[in-house]
Amino acid sequence: MAVNKEHKEFYQVDFTEGWGTLPGYPEGIQLKVLAGSIDLENKSGGYTRILRFMPGAYTSEPFVHDHWEEVFILQGELIADSNPDGTGGETFRQGTYCCRPPGVSHGPFRSETGCILLEMHYYDPQ
Repeated sequence: MAVNKEHKEFYQVDFTEGWGTLPGYPEGIQLKVLAGSIDLENKSGGYTRILRFMPGAYTSEPFVHDHWEEVFILQGELIADSNPDGTGGETFRQGTYCCRPPGVSHGPFRSETGCILLEMHYYDPQ
């Protein structure tokens, strides 16, 4: 199973439209898929997306994926390992990167000022 993404040459990403809310996420956290698709049920594929936290948005539970995840903070600050009520945690700023293999617990997350993350999620090609 390969990660299939469509060919896209350089284009200007519209940051004003086309955002969606992830099921189960708070309203202040939105995503925009740039390329590809991931099939969580059949454990195949992958995508590149932008995730946006509005100021004050936070998640309340840790995440564990069965696929790889890479995250690069493009703008703002992201606070990791915060408490379920949106307090505490360690702050990471623009230019920070992480790469998580499947099965690693991470979060909850929050952002006081808002942030934009570039993320790649994908299953290992078999």
